[in-house]
Amino acid sequence: MDRYYVYGVNFKDNGKIYNFKSKIRCPINVTVITETEKGLQFGKVVNFINNDSIKNIDELKDIIRISTKKDYEEYLKNLRDANQALKQCRLLVKELNLDMKMINASFTFDRKQLIFNFLADERIDFRELARRLAAIYRTRIELRQIGARDKAREVGGVGICGEKICCANFLNHIDSVSMNMAKNQGLALSPSKINGLCGRLLCCLTYEDEEYLRCSEGLPNVGDTVTLEQGEGTVVNVDVLNRSYKVLVNNEKVEISLGDESGSVE
Repeated sequence: MDRYYVYGVNFKDNGKIYNFKSKIRCPINVTVITETEKGLQFGKVVNFINNDSIKNIDELKDIIRISTKKDYEEYLKNLRDANQALKQCRLLVKELNLDMKMINASFTFDRKQLIFNFLADERIDFRELARRLAAIYRTRIELRQIGARDKAREVGGVGICGEKICCANFLNHIDSVSMNMAKNQGLALSPSKINGLCGRLLCCLTYEDEEYLRCSEGLPNVGDTVTLEQGEGTVVNVDVLNRSYKVLVNNEKVEISLGDESGSVE
């Protein structure tokens, strides 16, 4: 059985890290040529990953080789050419009067594909644009419409938690996030508190939503009227994770924990 090493590789500074397998040892910070779904790519090894923490290693893409000086020169040329392609694309967008904002462009290392990312409020018919670009660059053209979350992933940044934003760090798939998740967790519904850099709801609201739903089973809502031994009162506070709530009865707060329906008076 082949012995593989697993490394984390990124394709731009502070970019998302992807796992690749390799039959050769690769020093940290060395640049490598990797196999990806879009073709060969030039990246940098940023960490070594314990094989025991990886399932289905055989399904990972391969590190083809440690890059050479010639590879690095080709990578720099691809960056320059992609920057020029982006400028050319913006001119064509203006000429064709397309309502789209081009964000960036990149060649795969082997130049078999030229990828453009753009923002648009609606679906865009970019077939003529793709034809013109293909005629100029003689390679496969991919135009990808991205949303605000995808733009944040491309650009990167630091979230309100002080860490690199999740979408640019480790998320492979961005789940849908709803306002109900913020309500379930009792968060203040202020955009400055629950929105990320992209202006959309924070991705991390999904991480604990299932646990909050589980803990909230059987708990009343703030404002509900409940009857206790001390009398009838109104729920004024709910602590979901501790599965407790406070009830105002005869101007006194009674704290209730599920399983202790008598409560204690504050």
